[in-house]
Amino acid sequence: MSQTAVLPPVTTDRDRLLHDLEALSEVDLIVIGGGASGLGVALDARLRGLSVLLLESNDFAGGTSSRATKLVHGGVRYLAQGNISLVREALHERRALLNNAPHLAQPLAFVMPAYRPWEVPFYGTGLKVYDALAGSASLGRTEWLGRARTADQLPGLKTAGLFGGVKYWDGQFDDARLALTLARTAAAQGALLLNYCPVVDVLHENGRVSGVRWRDALDAAGREGTVRARCVINATGVWVDDLRRLDDAARGQDTTPMVAPSQGVHLVVDRSFMPSSEALLVPRTRDGRVLFAVPWLGHLILGTTDTPRDAVAREPRALPEEIAFILNESAHVLARAPRAGDVLSVWVGLRPLVRPAHEDEGGTKTISREHTVRVSPSGLVTVTGGKWTTYRSMAEDVLRHCQDAGLVPALPPGRTAGFSLLGAPPPGAPATRLTDSPGLHVYGTEAADVQALPGADQDLGLGLTEAMVRHAARREYARTVEDVLARRHRMLFLHADRAMQAAPAVARILAEEIGSDGDPDAFLGLAEQYRHVPA
Repeated sequence: MSQTAVLPPVTTDRDRLLHDLEALSEVDLIVIGGGASGLGVALDARLRGLSVLLLESNDFAGGTSSRATKLVHGGVRYLAQGNISLVREALHERRALLNNAPHLAQPLAFVMPAYRPWEVPFYGTGLKVYDALAGSASLGRTEWLGRARTADQLPGLKTAGLFGGVKYWDGQFDDARLALTLARTAAAQGALLLNYCPVVDVLHENGRVSGVRWRDALDAAGREGTVRARCVINATGVWVDDLRRLDDAARGQDTTPMVAPSQGVHLVVDRSFMPSSEALLVPRTRDGRVLFAVPWLGHLILGTTDTPRDAVAREPRALPEEIAFILNESAHVLARAPRAGDVLSVWVGLRPLVRPAHEDEGGTKTISREHTVRVSPSGLVTVTGGKWTTYRSMAEDVLRHCQDAGLVPALPPGRTAGFSLLGAPPPGAPATRLTDSPGLHVYGTEAADVQALPGADQDLGLGLTEAMVRHAARREYARTVEDVLARRHRMLFLHADRAMQAAPAVARILAEEIGSDGDPDAFLGLAEQYRHVPA
């Protein structure tokens, strides 16, 4: 039976949160990093009775965890690689996520068009295996489609040379809002979470990790403090090696990097290029990569790339060749090929892939997407790799390692598998599809609370209202214009120009709510990057 989160604190007032942090001397568990991995650990640990502090240097999901391809999937490409265990785990976790947050994660049908006669039986047979691995967690059966049905399922598909297609089921989600919901659910259960509060040092006593030093990034005076902990989790994604260096330096050791960053670029275009409720998947492009065309929040996402990168910038930039790859491959399958001038937003995420023991020349496409947990000699627990779909099982694995290392006491069984997140409607309740334009439906059962705030009838564009901005400031940890327009609402990711137009109004409302305009100039500079298509 599903359990449900209790109502969250009335507000996420930062002064109150900082007061609580300064009053905190010691906790069972400190989690560093507010992305999928860290938030999953925080909720799991709190539900098992541990006292939990989570600190995020930027905003929740401000890095990789807001820049996914928006898919909750078992990993068709992993099946092709023969990684059956990862596929089976991901398919199980896919069902749990869709059950626990149906307003933010839902089934989505995919169609693979076939332009060569052997592709339908070849891919169809593989996807039947995918169905079998899903078992009772299946979202729908795989179907072979003829030419006419394939074209009907994917309006806007190029039909010249089309033989047919294969339809199968996976899921999609709103990654940033899921992260935020995990944060608020953990807070509702008694965890303390702060964004814009980086860890500037890892403390050691007698050769063991004993806590952290934090700093308020929004305080010009550099407000800071320390908190002790039995266990410290490094869940900082592509930045895990930075914290590992602090830990290793305290022991006089050099650090061997764990992460091999890979860059994934996504382009957003108008839904008219493929006005379908199903997604398109090309399983093997001309260079061996995968191409998606995914309907999401009233728009169409095209992607993605898999480019090795050495730098781990907060805002990575797309390379001209990545843009060309996506547009060129899209032109092979879409009747009306998108051009650079059709792109509404460009966004880039860095995947924290775990370096293999012996690196080869295969690039990041060959690196496993499984997560890794390591416990250093001083007791720092690092988790990296993995993917959004398996965030919950990753959290369980992290806590298992903590127990095995004696860093936390013996814990009761995990409760997250059947724990509904904040806003989750009851089973069987009708849900607006995530392929539709953004609106109140992403708030689930909290929609009425949002509507009760001032400005519910004042639209700022793409379904964002003044009331939603107030809700973001009062109850969702939002501190900047970027927080609101990139992650509480997804306008920046959908249409950079529209986000720039909305920024002044958002800044005005934030000034009313939190006494700060949320740095609209910085946001406008960021939005320029999202609207620019490198050539």
